[in-house]
Amino acid sequence: MKHQKFNKQFAKFFGTAVNLFDTGEADGLLVMLDGPTDWERLREVAGDRFVLVAADHEDELAGAAEFDLKCVTLGREEAPVFEKLTQALLEGVADDLLLPSADVIAVYSGFEAGKIDSISYIHLDEHLGRLTSRDLQNLETSVPLETLKSVVDLAVDIGREGREGKTVGTMFIVGDTRKVLNHCHSGGFDAVKGYGRKERNLQDGRTREAVKEVALLDGAFIVSADGTVERSCQLVDAPHANITLSKGLGSRHWSAAAITKATNAIAVAVSETNGTVRLFQNGDVILRIEPFRRAMKWIDFEYEPPATTE
Repeated sequence: MKHQKFNKQFAKFFGTAVNLFDTGEADGLLVMLDGPTDWERLREVAGDRFVLVAADHEDELAGAAEFDLKCVTLGREEAPVFEKLTQALLEGVADDLLLPSADVIAVYSGFEAGKIDSISYIHLDEHLGRLTSRDLQNLETSVPLETLKSVVDLAVDIGREGREGKTVGTMFIVGDTRKVLNHCHSGGFDAVKGYGRKERNLQDGRTREAVKEVALLDGAFIVSADGTVERSCQLVDAPHANITLSKGLGSRHWSAAAITKATNAIAVAVSETNGTVRLFQNGDVILRIEPFRRAMKWIDFEYEPPATTE
């Protein structure tokens, strides 16, 4: 385990974050680390401001609590930076460390691991929608939080990257599997049929990549509470009565609302238009996540060199 030194660069970025905290009237500082650091110096620069520190492993945060630094463990070493930021914010809200309407200054390694080089000002009410800590705890009663996080991370990844240069819309329906399947029928080729349960679990990186490949196909993924993909390419046939959604949301979102109204499942819908991820429970949107950035797409263009004169 490498120690992340609180060097001049770290100190400069964190000091800038503290200044932004004061001028922007933010509610908290989030520091995402790749290893333990000098907690005393971090607290000294932060003063009495609220600081949340996040790292992949618990031992990388050892000693931080002694300096009144709140901690969250991510356990997502190979995940992209934006997924780690999202998870840190989700856990901060779930643990009642941050309000869902808070403004947070995040400091992290955006370009090179082990070096603090990026600052983001994040409005949680825009990034997390109408999520409250009670909402998240209610979600956990029907679907384990770890399963929910795995599905949300995967959905955000699909919304941000798309597939083969194209935007992708898809849906995951998590929990209450037997009842959900009573409201679904096959839309065609089921990509997970015939595989063992371990080969269909979203905790496996290979399964996650395989799901991204088949997310282009029509229909929803049905995911059990333990994170196993039970079916794919499922068309939802649930009643839409007494459901109200915002204008502009299409049939996928109506289906997500309908199935969560008819069952105790959680639906996670990825918008094909802009990659926005929405979570539905009991027919309502209870969480909205905007992808931080899209993968770069190269576009060919015609170029005609200027005419030369002799």
